[in-house]
Amino acid sequence: MKVEAIRLRFLSYFEQEGHSVITSAPLVPHNDPTLMFVNAGMVPFKNIFTGKEPQPTPPRYASAQKCVRAGGKHNDLDNVGYTARHHTFFEMMGNFSFGDYFKEDAIHHAWTFLTKELGLKKEKLYVTVYHTDDEAFDLWKKIAGLDDARILRVPTSDNFWSMGDTGPCGPCSEIFYDHGADAGEGQWALDAQGNDLFGARFVEIWNLVFMQYEQVDKDTRINLPKPCVDTGMGLERMASVMQGVHNNYHTDVFQELIREAQLVLGTPYSDQHVPSYHVIADHLRSCSFLIADGVLPANEGRGYVLRRIMRRAMRHAHMLGAKTPVMHQLVGALQRVMGAAYPELVRADALIRATLRTEEERFRETLGRGLKLLEEEKKSLAVGGVLSGDVAFKLYDTYGFPLDLTQDILRGSQMQVDVAGFDAAMDEQRIRARAAWKGSGAHATDALWFDLHERYGVTEFLGYTQEHASALVQSILRDGAEVTDAKAGDVVQIILNQTPCYGESGGQIGDAGRMSTEQGAAIAITDTTIPVAGLYVHHARIEGGCLRVGDTVDVRIDSERRERIRANHSATHLLHAALRAVLGEHVSQKGSLVTEDKLRFDFSHNSAVRAEEIQRIEEMVNAQIWGNSAVTTRIMTPEDAMNAGAMALFGEKYGEEVRVLSMGHDAYSVELCGGTHVQRTGDIGMFVITSESAIAAGVRRIEAATRLDAYAFMHQQRSLMMQSAQMLTATTVEVPARIMALLEERKSSQKEMAQLKRDFAMSQGGEVQEQQIGDITILTRHMDGLPAKELRAIAMELMHGRTHTIVALTTNDEGKGSVLVAVSAEVQARYPAPTLVQIATPILGGAGGGGKPDMAQGGGADGSKAKEALAAIIEALR
Repeated sequence: MKVEAIRLRFLSYFEQEGHSVITSAPLVPHNDPTLMFVNAGMVPFKNIFTGKEPQPTPPRYASAQKCVRAGGKHNDLDNVGYTARHHTFFEMMGNFSFGDYFKEDAIHHAWTFLTKELGLKKEKLYVTVYHTDDEAFDLWKKIAGLDDARILRVPTSDNFWSMGDTGPCGPCSEIFYDHGADAGEGQWALDAQGNDLFGARFVEIWNLVFMQYEQVDKDTRINLPKPCVDTGMGLERMASVMQGVHNNYHTDVFQELIREAQLVLGTPYSDQHVPSYHVIADHLRSCSFLIADGVLPANEGRGYVLRRIMRRAMRHAHMLGAKTPVMHQLVGALQRVMGAAYPELVRADALIRATLRTEEERFRETLGRGLKLLEEEKKSLAVGGVLSGDVAFKLYDTYGFPLDLTQDILRGSQMQVDVAGFDAAMDEQRIRARAAWKGSGAHATDALWFDLHERYGVTEFLGYTQEHASALVQSILRDGAEVTDAKAGDVVQIILNQTPCYGESGGQIGDAGRMSTEQGAAIAITDTTIPVAGLYVHHARIEGGCLRVGDTVDVRIDSERRERIRANHSATHLLHAALRAVLGEHVSQKGSLVTEDKLRFDFSHNSAVRAEEIQRIEEMVNAQIWGNSAVTTRIMTPEDAMNAGAMALFGEKYGEEVRVLSMGHDAYSVELCGGTHVQRTGDIGMFVITSESAIAAGVRRIEAATRLDAYAFMHQQRSLMMQSAQMLTATTVEVPARIMALLEERKSSQKEMAQLKRDFAMSQGGEVQEQQIGDITILTRHMDGLPAKELRAIAMELMHGRTHTIVALTTNDEGKGSVLVAVSAEVQARYPAPTLVQIATPILGGAGGGGKPDMAQGGGADGSKAKEALAAIIEALR
């Protein structure tokens, strides 16, 4: 049975058993800074298990969840490729009960699915339970008919699950499959400490977690009023069982990817090449899914984990003989075997391919030189030797080698890295990374919001249909604490039982407005936020009178401000649809901001949006605006909305019902959105893009304006054009051609001036000095009055046709010193150009210097010491 069939069989079985089948959550956890990636099937339900969100209706779910383990506490990266069952990406099949069924039904479902649906032989299945869980022990005997010898009581924490020091917890029961003696060593037994001796023979295929307790503190554990069930069945492991193989990489999905890689690389899948093919197949999956879910390569956080995985795969492709980028060529094969189950792989096709190709091209620029340096260093190490942390850091900093890539390379030579030394060199980056992922504990104010939510429940939002309303003051906060009243001059937060004010969410800013009481209190609302789901907080300033808890207030939003926000929010939806129409369906929202005077939209795209594309996008949006179609709202289930073609927006988590906004001719835009919108597209007035820029690798940003703000922008642009025409004594139509002519004239003059300066400096400076140090020829020269930007051309001229050569040049131009070093390929591993430049720049009064191993440049404020800096470089080479 193939992977796809097992996945479908699992979901179909549990759907028939009354479970709601939900699609996989994205790999980036929603609003959880403590977790790098979704790494288990229960992660999307974490807030339900911890009580932060109510238990759902119906109370039972089933899913096939995408998971990644390659960063933080759960990190399988180092083992991938060298074992039969380690992966960075895997699928976790799970069934979940929230206060509904418990142990008996969970065990019944698991046993029925394995033995009836999949047809596994009973004698191949074994079970563990927590050593004190007599109930589970007895149920396995009753339901499955297992004898005592097939059920092991495990005393270790492996069979007791907890989310942390406090919170829900409970015993586990794990199901194992006996692969037989052919799979390797192993016995169904525990050692004296309670650790298993299962080896490669007995492999866990399903874990049933029975959350029946709450850990109050380290000494107190109480029963949960509504116990829950969380199970996880590894799809890759189950596939190896169903396909009669002992290695997950021998199953159908992986074999298809490996066959495709063989076709591209032309290297046989045998002997020493097997680990590399396994790495490529595994990492292709994790990289592609991460990119599809919006993660892009970066130097820290999730993006750096992705970069580590990508570069590890690319190094293994290099080992298999790759001379050009490979990974992007394998995406089609991945789509063939997994695209039906995960359509995001197809939707993000262009982004995935472009990101993989660009990253591989960048890494290939330094991979060869980095490997050469590492090979040089290995020569001085014996088997079992330790590479210095400084060298490992240099590989990271100069050549882009993540630490685990260096460790992976040394692994084959039985060598290690001085990790402590590397960490010392990376201290600043490590501190920054820890700060980004440690999470932020609940502040006092955060705890208070939760308390208020518990007391008063959700605020009724009236703002879709009303712009003013009467409301009851439930709570007033000042300086982070509750108070009974507030007087003129106080800055406070106010909780009402109902409000017409929209709370900031989905990229739309919160409403402003006013409150008043019959007793004469006057309050200015400056913002509205939602710190806890459903709790609206009005940030306000008391302008007069006294406001008390229990008062009835008249609340009115700033209608003109709201109208402008509505126009910008609706325009954002039309812009999203137009971007996908013009640039491609890989475009997905990465963030947005909707205010009264502008809209900002961040989206996935690998290149700048061209001028003609911007024009087409504007034309499409304005065509929908001027069509003046009605904007319709429907309340649907998320599943029905997705089936109707609605797009979910970035950063939003949806409940059991969602608002579906449809606007434009023939439902041009259909999206899930809780924001406020215009009644007809014509209310937007007009739309103009004011800027387009890059904000991160693969992420672009468009800013735009509507209504009078759009008109003001166009008026400003016209004024600038007319001023330019007057200065050029031309008509507005002639301005571009006139500017082009002036630029060409200026470019020609600059070229002539640069040549004159270069000729003068060459005539005034000393001759080129040549000397031999070992096997290296050193060419040096100092020049006065030569601009620093001219050094590169001179160095390239001196280096032309030479090998085993280093060129070092300095100049003193208008009192400032500059140094440039060029190094031929043969000696870059020993003397990378940035290292030599960094010797000279402190003498010139500067710091550092940048460039690549073949050429680097730096400078400082003291040009009088340029010759001294040149001498220091020569001395360092002796």
